[in-house]
Amino acid sequence: MRDLKIPSQRHPEKAHRPDNAQPRKPAWIRVKAPGSARYKETRDIMREHKLVTVCEEAGCPNVGECWSQGHATMMIMGEVCTRACSFCNIATGKPPEALDAFEPGRVADAVARLGLNHVVITSVDRDDVEDGGAAHFAQTIRAIRHRSPETTIEILTPDFLNCDARVLEQVVEARPDVFNHNLETVPGLYPQVRAGARYFHSLRLLQRVKELDPSMFTKSGLMVGLGEDRQAVHQVMDDMRAVDIDFLTIGQYLQPTPKHHAVDRFVPPDEFAAYEKAAYGKGFLMVSATPLTRSSYHAGDDFERLRAARLAKLG
Repeated sequence: MRDLKIPSQRHPEKAHRPDNAQPRKPAWIRVKAPGSARYKETRDIMREHKLVTVCEEAGCPNVGECWSQGHATMMIMGEVCTRACSFCNIATGKPPEALDAFEPGRVADAVARLGLNHVVITSVDRDDVEDGGAAHFAQTIRAIRHRSPETTIEILTPDFLNCDARVLEQVVEARPDVFNHNLETVPGLYPQVRAGARYFHSLRLLQRVKELDPSMFTKSGLMVGLGEDRQAVHQVMDDMRAVDIDFLTIGQYLQPTPKHHAVDRFVPPDEFAAYEKAAYGKGFLMVSATPLTRSSYHAGDDFERLRAARLAKLG
């Protein structure tokens, strides 16, 4: 039995890699340790419903702030991912079980218990499942709609790389309010950072969402500090706008363990501000670009701003 708290068992494919130095974080990256009463309440609800959160599994630096506000990003389809991206702290390997048919109901109940106005649902990659988990996403969306009809729903999906292209239709037909799929990095770094994925496939996935439902908000994110240059980041922005992505997030890559991809540099806040200004100039409706930005950070507030920006654009 694997113990996923032990790094070598959590990431067996990385165990024999040489260590990469983990540089000291600058002041603008450091955050307070979690510990509020609301944080503990959120944690207890997740445990009671036997739910996994990407906040914990990916080691998000914002977990203290978000959980203290009752916001948690739920990660469906288990805690073991079939991919082994070099940046990611989620456990990798062959998932030990089939998808849990009761999980969508537990997610919906947790959303209702937390009283969420906006929820983000993400998942591991499940390349062992024929549809990549598309039907499971759709069932989860429908379950939340049934229990909490006023809650807006944002999903952060896998790329469904090895699936029939039609599986995406199931997810879009379930009508999430925001469809997010992260490109993660610039295409030149995919072999080192996201070897199991394909840049243009991910881009095409987001384009197809808009083709299936032009009214659906689409969103994607990048990490910086992996070794990319500014020109490559601007090219990704242009690629995103070419497929009509509405919302862009850019955050600092943080190295989970010495076995993971090394931090190339810590990007200073003024450079993030420059990316934000450039992205708005390229036509994004919403941009979040700060060192601590993550896909679901302040997602509810950002969704309201996103919706307002579309209304303003439409006059």
